[in-house]
Order: sequence, then structure tokens, then C-alpha cells
Amino acid sequence: HAGYSSVCYSAVDTNPLSLYIMHPFWNTIVKVFPTWLAPNLITFSGFLLVVFNFLLMAYFDPDFYASAPGYKHVPDWVWIVVGILNFIAYTLDGVDGKQARRTNSSTPLGELFDHGLDSWSCVYFVVTVYSIFGRGPSGVSVFVLYLLLWVVLFSFILSHWEKYNTGILFLPWGYDISQVTISFVYIVTAIVGVEAWYEPFLFNFLYRDLFTAMIIGCALCVTLPMSLLNFFRSYKNNTLKHNSVYEAMVPFFSPCLLFVLSTAWILHSPSDILELHPRVFYFMVGTAFANITCQLIVCQMSSTRCPTLNWFLVPLFLVVLVVNFGVASHVESILLYTLTALFTLAHIHYGVQVVKQLSRMEENNIGL
Repeated sequence: HAGYSSVCYSAVDTNPLSLYIMHPFWNTIVKVFPTWLAPNLITFSGFLLVVFNFLLMAYFDPDFYASAPGYKHVPDWVWIVVGILNFIAYTLDGVDGKQARRTNSSTPLGELFDHGLDSWSCVYFVVTVYSIFGRGPSGVSVFVLYLLLWVVLFSFILSHWEKYNTGILFLPWGYDISQVTISFVYIVTAIVGVEAWYEPFLFNFLYRDLFTAMIIGCALCVTLPMSLLNFFRSYKNNTLKHNSVYEAMVPFFSPCLLFVLSTAWILHSPSDILELHPRVFYFMVGTAFANITCQLIVCQMSSTRCPTLNWFLVPLFLVVLVVNFGVASHVESILLYTLTALFTLAHIHYGVQVVKQLSRMEENNIGL
């Protein structure tokens, strides 16, 4: 990718919460960090905290039944730890860019590292939040959560699709609001107990319905309209990077196909795979999605064409094909675990290769 050297990172944050509360807070926090601390290390530390939260919840609530009536609940201290770590991770994600500008070390690698890890964080974050309600009679079904996960994933890719077409990344409003709210909700859960969320908060409207309504409402009423508005504004000003509708829509091909294939697997699964292994299934989808998004980020940064299809979709398509002809329950589980392992290793490998390549190019640029 020859275009990296001319990269100009333009991101616009118009969210009142981050403008008036979070940015002043981050500006204070960043002064605590020594100037020798690499921004990418801050980014990576925040990501590791999100992964740790996911693993901690997976241990105490492996199948999302822990919050259901009559089951052994997640200990209170776990909710407090998860709430604090979630807020620290969010803070580190806000501070990394400030540290880069403060130490004059803003690089394309830093941008890719930040947004690339954010794309993988989506699945860890959503699946960890699910444990608050779980899938018992007072919770949300695993299929509804699967659809909510997709709403979050599409909201995320929307802002990068926007940058691919307009050259400017408009940071989605929903992100800051959800991070602050959820960190708070984790702590409240430790104090009032999961039982508090069983009660309706208004008439017959349950908290789980509020959770669902907030995710869908935020996507449909805030994220989508703002993205389209920014897109059309760019279209009117003649600043769009791609002149055909087809080229503008290419970044959606792979995510849409991923959605179609993974949904087809769920609907035609002989052993009801999502009911059997919801956590692994979510993780598999989230990791494939992260790889698709990372490729889009690399393309928008280097001003190259986004690949029409991601190769992760090939093994997924084959698995869906095999499952459609009917396989034994244990075989389907093995297929899911194998595919998940393959996706995870391939995605990490891809990340390492891109980071290596970018680091080499940055060294060359410095050497020039």
C-alpha cells in the first residue's frame, strides 16, 4: 500500500457527552502518563481489559443462565471489577490519541491499531453486557442477542464506510453514551443484584426491553441518519471518493454475506447450534466481522479499493453447506470450534502482518 505516507487522520467528534465531559477528563488523565509511554501500548492495554472482562464473565456465566431466577448468580465483586475495568478500558481508548499528539507520535499504524482493536472489541463488549440479563425467562433469547450484536456491528462499520467514501471519520454518538452507561450499570448490578432488572421499570416495560430498545433506537435514530446525512453532504459538495453507487457500497458486501451465512447456519442447524454454544458462535461472527472491518480500515487509509469479498467467508460457506445436508450434533459443534479457532488465528496473523508492514514503512519514511 503506497498511499500510507500521505495519510491525514481526520476524525470528527460532535457528541456533547465527549466534548464537554469526557475530553476534558481525558486531557487531565493523559498528563499522568509519562511521555515515554507508547500510545499503542495504551490502546493495547485497553483492549486486553475488554478481553479480560469477557473471559471473567465466561468463567462465571458460561451459558448466560447465571442471571436467571433459580440459578447461581455471578458474585457481586465480579460486577464491580467488570464495571471498573470497562470504564478504564474506555478511558484508555480515549487517551491513546491524546498521548500520540502530546508526544508527537501520531502514525497511520496508531490509527489502524486503535480502530482495528475497537472492531474486535464490539463482540467482547456486547456479549459481556448480555450476562446482566442472560437468557432465562427474565432475559433476552440468544437469537435476539445475536440480532442485537449485528445492530452494533453494522453501526460500527457504518462510520468506517462513511470514511471510505467521504475521507472523514465521524465518531458515532452511541459509543460514548453506551460505555459510560454500561460501566455504571455493572456497578449498580453489584449493589442491587440482578433481581432488580427483573422488575418492570415503567408499566409492563421491562429493563430487558429498554436494553433492546436503546440499542435499536440508537442505531436507527442516531447512527444511521447521521451517517447518511454526512454521506449526502459530501455528495452535494462533490467530495465523495467513489463516483459509482456500486463502488460506494462494496464495503457492505462482505458484512452482509457474513450475516446471511451465519443466520442461515442458525436457522438450518440440526443441533440448534446457537442454543448449544451461543458464546462461541457470537465470538466466531465477531472475529470474522473484525477482520472484514480491518481490511476496510486499511483500504480507506491507503486509498485503495476495498476487497469485494473476504476469504473468511469461504470456509464459513462450506460449513453452512455441510450443515445444511444434516450432520450429527457433536460434528456440528466440532465444526464451530474449528472454524472459530481458524478465524481467531487467521485474524491475529493478519494483524501481526499488517503491523509489521506498516512499522517497516514508517521506519523507511523516517529514514528518508
